[in-house]
Amino acid sequence: MKTETSLVLPALDPAAVPSRTTSIYPTEELRALTVGRSKQALGDALGLQTFGVNLVRLEPGAMSALRHWHTRQDEFVYVLEGEIALVTEAGEQCLRSGQCAGFPAGKADGHHLVNRGNGVAVYLEVGDRLPGDRAHYSDADLEARATRGGYGFFHKDGMPY
Repeated sequence: MKTETSLVLPALDPAAVPSRTTSIYPTEELRALTVGRSKQALGDALGLQTFGVNLVRLEPGAMSALRHWHTRQDEFVYVLEGEIALVTEAGEQCLRSGQCAGFPAGKADGHHLVNRGNGVAVYLEVGDRLPGDRAHYSDADLEARATRGGYGFFHKDGMPY
């Protein structure tokens, strides 16, 4: 049996996957809202094509994204370490290590996660990659439209950023 230090695909040590701290949002002002978030794209590193898996770390005070919902993409989060506030249209509740949340496609319930604690929170984020998805942002003049290479961003009136 191979040891952890000699894993080969399809096995993977998440520590070998680089972290991304940047955001794909179209303006510096919007990108600044996710400072303190880092993602490791485990699904991409494993060559997954129909769904993505990210290992996400939120520093104290950081948020996962702007509040949003998807027209075609289901989303799932599972908290591994710490605790985070799940903010939805209904309000806010605390998710702790071992707890999870799911967001069905097409349900207009803008959501995001915020680390309101003093320690780092870590969670897995899983979402599918269906073509034609759109993300609607509850608190911003922003809509994302899935493209072959990622997402294109538009104002709510349809004008591109």
